[in-house]
Amino acid sequence: MTSHAESSEPERTDDVAPASTGRETVEPTDRRTVEPTGRKSLAKSRTGDTWVALVAATLIGIVLLIFILQNLEQQRVDLFFWSLSLPVGILVLLSVIAGALVMALVGGVRIIQLRRAAKR
Repeated sequence: MTSHAESSEPERTDDVAPASTGRETVEPTDRRTVEPTGRKSLAKSRTGDTWVALVAATLIGIVLLIFILQNLEQQRVDLFFWSLSLPVGILVLLSVIAGALVMALVGGVRIIQLRRAAKR
C-alpha cells in the first residue's frame, strides 16, 4: 500500500476552498492560462488592448506629421464663399477629418435606428 505522500500524482489544490476566517474572502482572478507546451500566457484585457491602440495611434500620428511636414506647399481651395490657402498636408488632414465625421454621423444615425427598432 502506498500512502498519500508516496503517490506519484501531483496534489491538486484548485479544488480546495480557502480557509474561512468568518469573513467572505474574495479570490483575485488569475488570468494566466497554461498552454500545452507548459508556458504561461496572459489572457487579453481592456488595458492591454488600450495600450496597443495608443501605440498604433502614436505611430500613425508620427507618419501623419512626417507627411504634413513634407507637403508644406501652399494650395488655394475655394469652397462655396470661402477661399483658403493652406499647406497640402493640412488640406489632406482636414479632408480625412471631414470624411471621418461624415462616417461617424452616418454610423450614429444607424445606431439610433437600431436602438429604436430594438425597443419595439
